[in-house]
Amino acid sequence: MNAIFTGIFLASLLAVAVISPEGFLPALLGGAEKSLAMAVTLFGIYAVWMGLSRLAEKSGLSGAAAKALKPMCGKIFRTDNTAACEGIAMNLACNLLGIGGAATPYAVKAIGELEKDNNSFAQKLLFIVNATSVQLIPTTVIALRTSAGSAAAADIVLPSLICTTFSTLFAAIVFIFGPKKWRC
Repeated sequence: MNAIFTGIFLASLLAVAVISPEGFLPALLGGAEKSLAMAVTLFGIYAVWMGLSRLAEKSGLSGAAAKALKPMCGKIFRTDNTAACEGIAMNLACNLLGIGGAATPYAVKAIGELEKDNNSFAQKLLFIVNATSVQLIPTTVIALRTSAGSAAAADIVLPSLICTTFSTLFAAIVFIFGPKKWRC
């Protein structure tokens, strides 16, 4: 994939240099400036959410959420592991708030706990749920749209909710009711 993107970048670079040599350097520097601004925006978003996630862990809120979600975790993910349920609960909460970058460490933690129980079904299902992630409020996308100057940054909420719900349900149904070799 890197080779494809490198090829596209080099072809674009060559095309701009040939077609509009006077616009080559301003376009290159403008793109770099925009990418840096976006990276700083994402850094700020993730810093806030990771801080709140850490606060939830330290205050015991994530443990309480795991306790409340343990019956659901037991049924859906087929596990009684409290530490795994805590990771799953935090992963689901972060994904519902649209902060996938903050959700991934919790999924990794939960999968590590599920590995101790040799529960490959739960590991695979959590991977699917994390990758497709139902988002009630896609906060990262809204923040990026706001930083890009969108007049209606939150217009993405309903389409995002519909798409992520459909993708999660479809992937889970295919996994659960698909060939038995997928669930091993």
